[in-house]
Amino acid sequence: MLVDVLFDPFEGSWADVRAGALAAEQAGFDGVWLYDHLAGSVHSASRVLECWTTLTAIAAVVPRIAIGPLVLNVANRDAGTLAVMAATLQEMSGGRLLLGLGAGGGRDTPYAAEQLALGRRVPGDRARRRWVEDAVGRVREVWTGASGGAAGFLRPQPPPPIIIGGFGPKMAELAGRAGDGINAPGGPSVGKLIEIAREAHARAGRDPDTFVVTASAGPRGHQRLADLGVSRVIIFVKAPYVDGVAQVHAALAT
Repeated sequence: MLVDVLFDPFEGSWADVRAGALAAEQAGFDGVWLYDHLAGSVHSASRVLECWTTLTAIAAVVPRIAIGPLVLNVANRDAGTLAVMAATLQEMSGGRLLLGLGAGGGRDTPYAAEQLALGRRVPGDRARRRWVEDAVGRVREVWTGASGGAAGFLRPQPPPPIIIGGFGPKMAELAGRAGDGINAPGGPSVGKLIEIAREAHARAGRDPDTFVVTASAGPRGHQRLADLGVSRVIIFVKAPYVDGVAQVHAALAT
């Protein structure tokens, strides 16, 4: 099982992120992830770095480890444009992108505020699940040239896995059926969500050996996830990230 770190971007600076990513690579971690938020206020913060720009910068300065958004709210970027963005980042990173996609927060969460402030509506769960499925389809159409119209859209080689955030059974089913992997919370429901996703993946006739399972955990909770067949465990790190990386590395070593 691979071990990644998730940098909490709220109140973080680029200089701190850069130093933390370099420290994570030096310490032997396998990937760095970032949340996708646009307004610091949704976490009572004064600022937040935009996810995709920051991941691109990480890819340019850190040569080995994987990079990924945990997860991109499909409402934040047009899916066709995102397909070309992802193909570009896959090329410049040398194939290290893990493309996390998700439905974003619902109307009853603090995260709705940043969407409403930008003039976007926040529909119910069913509509947001449909947005995710539509986005996955559009991304793949652009990557394969099946979208029609203009030619010459950049195609990633190889295509990065599309990992769908599945915090409930319906999103877990969607992750298995339409995605190449699932990101699940590391709590008591993680085993059931992974099972739902794997079963949906099999029913869709997809190759179970290539299905990517990521889950969040603390530095001392990763063995349970390994027993569940998790591919990558993702450990949360707050700023200052260099200190957080060192603390997680020390905890894993004990």
